[in-house]
Amino acid sequence: METARKDFFTLDDFNFNGKTVFLRLDVNAPIEPSTGDILDYSRFNAHVDTINELKGSKLVIIAHQSRPGKDDFVSLRAHASHLGMLIKKEIRFIDQLFGSAVTTAVQKMKPGEIIMLENSRFYSEEVSLDGADLETMVSSNIVRMLSPLMDYYVIDAFPAIHRPQITLTGFRSLKPNVAGRLIEREISALEKFRAPSTGKKVAILAGAKINESITVAGSFLEKGVVDHILAGGVVGNAFLYAIGKNIGERSLAFIKKNNKNYAELIKKCSDLYSKYPGRIILPDDAVLNPSGRRVEIGSKIQDSDLIADIGVDTIVKFSGYIKKADAIFMNGPMGMYEIDQYSVGTREVFSEVAESGALTIAGGGHTLSALERMGLMRKITHASTGGGALISYLSGEHMPVLDALRESLKIFAGK
Repeated sequence: METARKDFFTLDDFNFNGKTVFLRLDVNAPIEPSTGDILDYSRFNAHVDTINELKGSKLVIIAHQSRPGKDDFVSLRAHASHLGMLIKKEIRFIDQLFGSAVTTAVQKMKPGEIIMLENSRFYSEEVSLDGADLETMVSSNIVRMLSPLMDYYVIDAFPAIHRPQITLTGFRSLKPNVAGRLIEREISALEKFRAPSTGKKVAILAGAKINESITVAGSFLEKGVVDHILAGGVVGNAFLYAIGKNIGERSLAFIKKNNKNYAELIKKCSDLYSKYPGRIILPDDAVLNPSGRRVEIGSKIQDSDLIADIGVDTIVKFSGYIKKADAIFMNGPMGMYEIDQYSVGTREVFSEVAESGALTIAGGGHTLSALERMGLMRKITHASTGGGALISYLSGEHMPVLDALRESLKIFAGK
């Protein structure tokens, strides 16, 4: 497999048969708190290629689920069961991350067997030493207990590559760290998107997470990652309000309720819009809930109405930019796409992207959900498993896991 980078080990560099391989995955998934049921298995599916390529090894899987204090901070027992069904092979679960039970189990493994260890974030070191220096990580119980058991440490947790936690970066100097197929695919696609030779680029930033999207918009524009940003959903509403447009009391209340720093965010929107004239493309019309009326932006909106979708004029406007793009990044729906009456904007814009012939990168849970619902996923060049990691990478931010992979290559190359 070709990769856009040659500065870290991949699965092509070693023969893992008969070796003890620890594999760090990211199968962090939405959980129904009342039942413990896993609601989405897309991240599980993304790791199948890597697991299958390691089937001749003694494979030990490390992963995490959520974080302390959250309702979905649960054991990985169900994760192990589902992953086993997916690859049609038994995965034995051990309810510890390290200790005598783990050591004994790993030492007794035969090639072809797979073990999955307990949620790494159940252990305080994983959380409290987040971002610690290498010396501190190497002296941790996690690294001291596990490193002697392994021959290789394969990392395939792309959604977590921006996290400097022990099970992601702590083994880099002790055993060869190797990128799994998911990381290889993700980096290859994103590098192609970022390449200057790719041509005209557009980012669709929409959905309800305005804090993240506004930060990304600033980074994309400042670093020249994209030529234009199409802002829809609540993100578009924030920019509209920032430049003095009426978005109605309910839409404004939604922004305030879900963003304690909303005043700061609105100012950022205003500053970006002024600093990059003509680069941030905003809606011209909207569809309201519950009235169902279409209104032009700037028109009076009743206090009982909420902006629920972009209107037909905006669809045409956004489509014009999409048609001219050579590469498109999409994150977030245009509105309340789960309700048929307010799904038109999302469906039309996403369909335009799917049929564009451009290099297309999609990320974010709601974006992928909408694409699946609308039968468009197979027409997208690359559906990323990453959320924050995806955006951070495209923004050119520091990626601790990739740094660890590069450092490990320098240490172990030729050995």
